[in-house]
Amino acid sequence: MRDRSQIVLVVDDEPAIVRIIHLELKEQGYEVVTASDGKEALGLLDQAIPDLILLDVLLPDTDGYELAQTIRERSDVPIIFLTARDSDADVLAGFQQGADDYISKPFSPEELSARVRAVLRRIDTPEQERIVRAGNVEIDLDRRLVRRNGEALSLSMTEWKLLQYIAANPNRTLSYSELLRKVWGEEYESERQYLRVWMSRLRRKLEEDQARPKLLTTIPGVGYTLHTGDPPPPSAEIIQS
Repeated sequence: MRDRSQIVLVVDDEPAIVRIIHLELKEQGYEVVTASDGKEALGLLDQAIPDLILLDVLLPDTDGYELAQTIRERSDVPIIFLTARDSDADVLAGFQQGADDYISKPFSPEELSARVRAVLRRIDTPEQERIVRAGNVEIDLDRRLVRRNGEALSLSMTEWKLLQYIAANPNRTLSYSELLRKVWGEEYESERQYLRVWMSRLRRKLEEDQARPKLLTTIPGVGYTLHTGDPPPPSAEIIQS
């Protein structure tokens, strides 16, 4: 149990949106701090030490994606983007900047609080005391360390949570729906695009050749497998989802 309320930093210059978010999250028991631009948000990052950031993409003094990059250089605090720009390209851009989720405007207060709970639940999930080795990759589930060829890799919170669950179940085919439920929460069970994006990010960091994965392979129409033994058959290496 935490000895304080979890803090959510809301970065948005629309007063009406901020007011709705503030009321909803306060009612759910969160402490809410707000910033209307990037400069103010960076100041609060060190002062308030938020557990999660709700970040608008369009800010008066900076682009939300650029601000997310700056935040990522200083903290691994989870980030949920809030924006009316909801094309596939925008969603992918958000994830590439280290976002943990992406909520399109307009949204309901109930959807917002459900997404916030889901992301914070992933952070609070107890880690297992085990080291898993797959090829030239070593995953320390207790210390949250990942090494490839002996060199430490930098993973975002969501990348780690996804890899943690897969590594805790090596050589087992994990269905798309299982991974989405366990890593993102039941609210995300049908969001396969989320899973594809994050799996692609993990492969870029773990695989020698992302186009022919040997460690994280796809079972078509079913899910993914982390191989810790012999390399998978050629047919599995070239199929991606």
